[in-house]
Amino acid sequence: MILVRHIPFLRAVLFHSITAFGGPQGHMGMMMKTFVHQRKDVTETELIDYNGFCQLLPGASSTQTLTLIGYKRGGVWLALITLLIWILPASIIMASLSFLLNYFAVIHQKTSVFQFIQPMAIGFIAYSSIRTMGISVHNTITTVIMVVSAVITFLAFKTPWVFPALIVFAGIATNFSEKRIPQKDIPHKKINWNNLLIFLTLFGIAGYLSETATRSNWQYRKAINLFENNYRFGSLVFGGGDVLMPLMYEQYVTRPQSKRVQENKRDVLKIDRQEFLTGSGIVRAIPGPVFSIGAFTGGMVMRNNGVVLQLVGCFIGTIAIFLPSVLIVLFFFPVWQNIKKYVVIYRSLEGIHAAVVGIMTGATVYLLKDNIYPSFLLNNYLAVVLDLSIVVVTFFLLRSNRIPAPFIVVGCLMLGFLV
Repeated sequence: MILVRHIPFLRAVLFHSITAFGGPQGHMGMMMKTFVHQRKDVTETELIDYNGFCQLLPGASSTQTLTLIGYKRGGVWLALITLLIWILPASIIMASLSFLLNYFAVIHQKTSVFQFIQPMAIGFIAYSSIRTMGISVHNTITTVIMVVSAVITFLAFKTPWVFPALIVFAGIATNFSEKRIPQKDIPHKKINWNNLLIFLTLFGIAGYLSETATRSNWQYRKAINLFENNYRFGSLVFGGGDVLMPLMYEQYVTRPQSKRVQENKRDVLKIDRQEFLTGSGIVRAIPGPVFSIGAFTGGMVMRNNGVVLQLVGCFIGTIAIFLPSVLIVLFFFPVWQNIKKYVVIYRSLEGIHAAVVGIMTGATVYLLKDNIYPSFLLNNYLAVVLDLSIVVVTFFLLRSNRIPAPFIVVGCLMLGFLV
């Protein structure tokens, strides 16, 4: 690959990375404008096909779509460079935030400026739940899957395996009927699954080393645990950042407080609830992928081990959460033209998407309980009213589609500063 001839393309990717606000939906519109209409790196049909393909996969869909544009233009190496340029600005900002919050903690300064970011983040998830509900829930079986998933998510939020289990069972449930999506006669072609085996092997090795490091009390076990956690998130998340947030919240905030972990006295990775929700709100105000929150969580869980290891945590958190996305998309894309013809894939995704809506809905209710209910018990009714108002106002501002998400975040920061 002659890199020089791709410099204009990479420059366009860099500009996209520092101006792409609005999450995956906003990213798609900007990609259409930049890489289709202005630069003509891909056609409109190709971009839509890439985006549709990435929506079927776990991981960061907008990141995967942009990676495929680089792959189409210059192969694997250009795809990897495109990925790095895309994720770097947002990851640096989120990594810096972990040091900023650490600085506030050291000088014992109140971070009241962030106090309304937490309910605002809940408003974002609530809006995404309603929006995706209209797209993914459209018949009896998907309605049932959504309701069951929401109830189970709320009741079993502290159970780590509940999310992948719901996704698997939902995919199975929608394969029992052939009436909605009938099977067509399609000639079977041989598919090379070796690349998928590499991905699964990495998944297994990361899990084994993480558990072994914890049991054997290795010196740098937290770094290994961090890699496994974020690699798992990047491998299992269907639905983007709005599903990623509840998974991370369960892992880093809820699980460390569970009875089982406390009884076993396990030194697990943990983040303060307020600080996590601050990060999950800020990541929506900056350009770039929402998955860049991996840099923030990596820095936060390692911040008590010194500046150097905190930087290492930011690096590991970033690489681990994006690695599955790029592995999956580059491994599966060459065989996509074959597997997309099989109806079992579409039937499974119908259930998976409904389960994702249920998970988001259940997580919204759980986060409301976890963040607002304590103030209610303390008879701090003013805080309850303010937080609920922020959730509701955020929801309706997003639904009106008149105010961009970054302005909502800035408004909440200003309100926290004034109040």
